[in-house]
Amino acid sequence: MKPKFRFTEKALQKIKKENLYRQLRYGRVCGPHITIGKKKLLNLCSNDYLGLSARSPRHIQMQSSSRSVSGNDILFKDLEDKLASHKSQRGALVFPTGYMANLGAVSALAGNEDLILSDELNHASIIEACRLCRAKTLVYKHNDTDDLLKKIKSNSAKTKFVITEGIFSMDGDYARLDEIAEITEKCGAVLMVDDAHGDFAVGDDGKGTAHLFGVAKKVDVYTSSLSKALGSFGGYVASEKSAIDLCVNRARSFIYTSALPAFLVDASLRRLSLNRTPNQKKLQKNAFCLREGLKKSGYEINTKTHIVPLIIGDEKKTLEFGRYLYENGVFAQPIRYPTVPKKSARIRVSVTARLTDAQIENALDVFERAGRKFRAF
Repeated sequence: MKPKFRFTEKALQKIKKENLYRQLRYGRVCGPHITIGKKKLLNLCSNDYLGLSARSPRHIQMQSSSRSVSGNDILFKDLEDKLASHKSQRGALVFPTGYMANLGAVSALAGNEDLILSDELNHASIIEACRLCRAKTLVYKHNDTDDLLKKIKSNSAKTKFVITEGIFSMDGDYARLDEIAEITEKCGAVLMVDDAHGDFAVGDDGKGTAHLFGVAKKVDVYTSSLSKALGSFGGYVASEKSAIDLCVNRARSFIYTSALPAFLVDASLRRLSLNRTPNQKKLQKNAFCLREGLKKSGYEINTKTHIVPLIIGDEKKTLEFGRYLYENGVFAQPIRYPTVPKKSARIRVSVTARLTDAQIENALDVFERAGRKFRAF
């Protein structure tokens, strides 16, 4: 175990001493029964009050309980083992959504004697997690490692957490993970990376943003999504086993909610077993072609990822811009306050591997005409 995770063992010891320790049992729900190991039991923990889930075939059967009660299908263990390996971590925990994974991980790991340093452009789920958590939070300027270093040195908190996205969802830029990882390593801080937009999409075999930057082993806690590049549904946390155990025991967004249906867990497992390399290469090619085409049309493009924001600024003009795209066969949503700051409204373009060269060319033609009409460049 990494020395910086000793706080998790201490917290778990306290939970055990108070007889409040939770352990997950993996089972298989079928009708009124649950099978745990080789033991078949009558399931009196389900919330499937009308028994309607029994009408569904097994492969689409819905869960009707939290994972700490009777909703912990054995498929979760298979998926979590694979996700831990995928992120080169010792454990993983699946949540119903990526939003809930952030809420759960941050609130479970950071205590009232701790400090969180959060990038100013972090996702809303991270911002909410910091607000709900008992730790003090300092926001550092976007991707500004000098500001991060200054603020991390200014506080003598018991444990310090640095939280950043891997690829920022609205600006499409990479976090400076190589520099951030160096700072956290020197300062003994816990590095948490929300890799929702980089996971399965970038790095060798889609291992994510930290792998792309060569610092995968320096990230202490990952949160991510199964519903973006993997094309399934849910979210997860990957970290030390003690940190995962603490999430099981403390994360309210894990404890007090129903489990993902088993068929969605199975869908994630199936997608993890696919050869995704051709799709990843096609995604990178498509993103490059779209970015370069937009640059040639006069747009200022600063991103190097598959998220390409076209910043218009004025909210009304951005809505009109989006409407023009819609009327001309391109669906790219206008993004406005509070998702982004006022007067920085934008069209958020996200590229996929499904796009053909012809479709990209057609979209670029529409963007060029829209840019001229609205003088966006």
